[in-house]
Amino acid sequence: MDTKPLAISLFAGAGGCSLGFKRAGYNILYAIDINENVVETYRHNFPETQCEMGDIMSCNFEKLLKNLRLKTGELDILIGGPPCQGFSTAGMRFWDDPRNGLLKHYVNALAILRPKWFIMENVEGLLTAKGGIYVYEAARAFIKLGYSIRIDKIYAQEYGIPQRRKRTFVIGNSRGMEFNLPEPIVPVYGRIFKNADVTLRHTIGELPNPTLDKSSPICYSNKPKNEWEEQLRDGNKKLYDHFTPKIEGVQLKRIKNLKPGQSMKDLPESLHHESFRRRANRRVLDGTPTERRGGAPSGIKRLIFDEPSLTITGAAIREFIHPEDNRPLTLRECARIQTFPDWFRFQGNTSERIKQIGNAIPPLLAEIFAVHLLVNYGFGETKRTSPGRLFAHTLTKATAMSPALTRTDNMLQELYKRKNPQLSLFG
Repeated sequence: MDTKPLAISLFAGAGGCSLGFKRAGYNILYAIDINENVVETYRHNFPETQCEMGDIMSCNFEKLLKNLRLKTGELDILIGGPPCQGFSTAGMRFWDDPRNGLLKHYVNALAILRPKWFIMENVEGLLTAKGGIYVYEAARAFIKLGYSIRIDKIYAQEYGIPQRRKRTFVIGNSRGMEFNLPEPIVPVYGRIFKNADVTLRHTIGELPNPTLDKSSPICYSNKPKNEWEEQLRDGNKKLYDHFTPKIEGVQLKRIKNLKPGQSMKDLPESLHHESFRRRANRRVLDGTPTERRGGAPSGIKRLIFDEPSLTITGAAIREFIHPEDNRPLTLRECARIQTFPDWFRFQGNTSERIKQIGNAIPPLLAEIFAVHLLVNYGFGETKRTSPGRLFAHTLTKATAMSPALTRTDNMLQELYKRKNPQLSLFG
């Protein structure tokens, strides 16, 4: 009999979260995503998991439970969360706005599946999106369903991820149980960072030179130095996605003139890209006061070997320059910075693959949270001991909050004051 905790992944993406939970000993029963290339990537790397290409808004979760031979409440954890790319400030009409449909159907999924735990990851901007209304309405809905939740901003580099990556985690359980987050491995404040194991040098420093041929893997071998590194690479293998375009002309001049830590704005004006000049002046031309302009966009940036990377996004292979070589990062280097192992293969064209990498939850980060929940709280029978509630939220590590975060904080504080909040799910 399989005693592994049972998980379902919604908005599964390439499978970063699934990989972390799988490594922690969970059984991923089912995954769904709407993007064809993403689903191809997921199926290639998780052949044992039923992965469906489809829209969560048309997913029949009652039927899904039946197909998986589960009853309501038997699922141990629901992982993955809806993107907040479309949302409104419709006030009491928030749940009627079709742009909030993904969140509404995510709440519906929770109401039907009734997992013992859920973990929802999203961008840092979720905390202030549309004045905090999105995260506030989500919290209200989770509480109404009987979940005890906490909302936290996570700094990935504190957990051994070699990049400065801030994300929002909403985690809840149906037991009325208070819980803590895993302790950071290396607490970080500002740009001060002294852990040599969580740097670009440690992560990508021993890789061979990339090829110019995007279709040919590189054959090489290396021996992992420690357990953490073992998660990133295996010896004696083919290295895929480690290629770079040929750099020449003015672009090569720009890159050669960049020192570690510098960006386009540090170059002579003669080397500025035309689009950079246009964007740098845009906020002046549209009448925005000088004190609110925020400066020019940074364009290309040369990374620093002995620090974590900047946040890997879908633009990383265009914008991030290798710390020493005069070229952008490769797909495989970005994947390693995201803590994907070298055997993990991404499907689709180059643009589609870097989006999958940039959008993913770092597998190592997911694994740390998965192990923490399993070891410290477990997945025994759910016995609700109290109504749902918000019992903790951390919106920043800073000593002071921005006006936008202060607004969100004030809204969430209202949920603490409601001993038995009489909330309807959608309004």
